[in-house]
Amino acid sequence: MLPEETITAIADELVQAGATRTPVPRLTARYPDMTVEDSYRVQNLWRQRSEANGRILAGRKIGLTSRAMQMATGITEPDYGIIFDDMVLESGCTVKWEDYTHPRIEMELAFKLKKDIEGPNANIFDVLEATDYVIPALEILDSRIEMEGRTIVDTISDNAAMGAMVIGGNPVRPDALDLRWVSGILFKNQTVEETGVAAGVLNHPAAGVHWLANKIAPHGDKLQAGEIILAGSFTRPMWVYQNDTVFADYGPLGTVTCHFE
Repeated sequence: MLPEETITAIADELVQAGATRTPVPRLTARYPDMTVEDSYRVQNLWRQRSEANGRILAGRKIGLTSRAMQMATGITEPDYGIIFDDMVLESGCTVKWEDYTHPRIEMELAFKLKKDIEGPNANIFDVLEATDYVIPALEILDSRIEMEGRTIVDTISDNAAMGAMVIGGNPVRPDALDLRWVSGILFKNQTVEETGVAAGVLNHPAAGVHWLANKIAPHGDKLQAGEIILAGSFTRPMWVYQNDTVFADYGPLGTVTCHFE
């Protein structure tokens, strides 16, 4: 376990990297003994710094839940990060490409909670009961740590690479359809780049939500009513550049779009 002063120094470095859009050298190259627990300590301190600066918790994101994402990153276990309210954008928005470092896009479903979900024994039925509605979302991945050779320790420290999310489409009750069969087509500039089915996320997009509730329970934390939980991507990350327009078609659940200027 890294000493507290090292955790503090890393968190400060990542706050600065987020402000300057300049990624820092890979943490695992500099701290080869750094553990997953250390990386969540960094993330939690980063969260505290952000909240002290006035940012407000809106929810959580779950990452690396699908085989597509695990194959794309070489990382084989899920992770999670924090969503602040200034990260939640609406479909049709124009996004400044230069506000992000290495922006990439993923297709996901987001769960808006009406009840708390508390581990350590939460299951998929608890998630469905606690969910007010499910809504299509795009995640904009960001990176405050250099990409090459990243491990899960680097990714978690980097708030699970969360940049922002774009929500839109048609909200649906969780029992209105079989969420496993929600599918999507991801376009960039009118060209289909990715397709996927929500069952790719741990066989059910709600599975990541109860995984998260159980994961944070030992730390005295729980998922709270009103939070929005980004359940994990069922497509590989798609690189975007300036002047790109992204359009995601979720069939009966509608569409989500954004433009990078």
